[in-house]
Amino acid sequence: MVLHDLISYEVLRVIWWLLLGVLLIGFAIMDGFDLGTATLLPFVAKGDTERRIVVNTVGPVWEGNQVWLILGGGAIFAAWPAIYAVSFSGFYLAMFAILFALILRPVGFKYRSKRESATWRNTWDWMLFIGGFVPTLIFGVALGNVLQGVPFRLDDDLRIFYDGSFFGLLNPFALLAGLVCVAMLVMHGAAYLSTKTEGPINDRARAYGSVSALALIVLFALAGVWLYYGIDGYAYTGAVDAAGPSNPLLNDVAREQGAWFINYGRYPWMMLAPALGFLGAIGAFIGLKGSKPALAMLSSSAAVFGVVATPGVAMFPFILPSSEQPAASLTAWDSSSSHLTLFIMLVCALIFVPIILAYTSWVFHIMWGKVTDKDINGGGHAY
Repeated sequence: MVLHDLISYEVLRVIWWLLLGVLLIGFAIMDGFDLGTATLLPFVAKGDTERRIVVNTVGPVWEGNQVWLILGGGAIFAAWPAIYAVSFSGFYLAMFAILFALILRPVGFKYRSKRESATWRNTWDWMLFIGGFVPTLIFGVALGNVLQGVPFRLDDDLRIFYDGSFFGLLNPFALLAGLVCVAMLVMHGAAYLSTKTEGPINDRARAYGSVSALALIVLFALAGVWLYYGIDGYAYTGAVDAAGPSNPLLNDVAREQGAWFINYGRYPWMMLAPALGFLGAIGAFIGLKGSKPALAMLSSSAAVFGVVATPGVAMFPFILPSSEQPAASLTAWDSSSSHLTLFIMLVCALIFVPIILAYTSWVFHIMWGKVTDKDINGGGHAY
C-alpha cells in the first residue's frame, strides 16, 4: 500500500477544507485585533503619547499575526489551485488594494516617530487607519460576493474566464457584509485594547467596542435575513463523487432560494457557528461595558470564530460558486490538488502549524501586560 492511501481522497479533501477554515479563522482572530486597533487609532487616542501607546500594543506582534494570512494564501495555492486561480485573478484589483493598505502598516509603524512634526505623525496615524480599515472592509465585501456567486466561467478545457469588474464587487449585499466585518474587527480591536491599555484610552476603546458589538449583532442578523430571502444559494442536483477527479463540469449545480441554509437543517450542530457569533458579541458587549477585559477578549474571539465559520459551514461543500455558470462552481469535491499532494501538505501542516502556535504563544507570554505612559516616556518601546 502506498503511504498516502492510508487516508482516502475524500477524507483528505474534508481535512483540507477544515484546515483552510482554521487558517482563515486564525487570521481573523490573530491579525483581526491588529486591524481593529489600527482602525480605532485616530479615535481612541488623543495626543502623541496616547497614540504611541496604541501603536505599541500591536507593534511587537502584528508581523507574527500576519503569518496566518500567508499560510491561508499558501494553502489555497497548494491545496485548491483552481480556487486560487479564480480568486486571485478575478479579485485582482481588490487584492491589490488590500496589499497596498497592508503595506502602509509596517511603513507607518517605522516612520511615524522618525520626526517630531505633529503633521508628520498625524499623517502616518491616518495611514495606519487606512491599513486597518480598508483590508477589513474589502475582506468582508469579498465574502459577500462569494455568497452571491462570482462571475466566472470555464470552457471545455477548464480555462477560466472572469467577467466581473472591481466596481461590480461593490453591490449592496457585499457592502453589508463589509460592514459586518468592520463592526466585528473594531469590536475585537477594542477588546484587545481593553486588555493592553488603561485610563482614557481604555475608556474610549470600551465605548467604541460596545457600540461595535451591538452593531455586529444587528448587521449579522440583517445579513442572515437578506441571504435567506434575497440571495439564491447553490446546491447539487445530481449524484456527486466526493473522491472523483477535480473537474467541476462533471457535476450538476443549480441556484435555489434558501440553499445556503440547507446544511443547517441537515446537520443541526452547524447552528453552533451563528449562535457563537451572536453569543460572543453579547459576551464582548458585557465584558466591555463591565470593564472585564478577559471576558471581552475571549467573547470577541468567539464571535469572530462564529461569524467567519457561519458562511463556511453554510456553503459546504461549495467554496467558490459561479453566478454565470453554476456547473463551474468550485467545491471541496472537484477543485482540490491530487491525493498525493494533499497528503504531503498534511504532513507538513502537522509539523509546522504546531511550531507556529508555540512561537505565537511564547511571544504573547513575553509581551504580556499593559502598555503605559511610563513605558512610552521611559523609552521601553520601539514605536
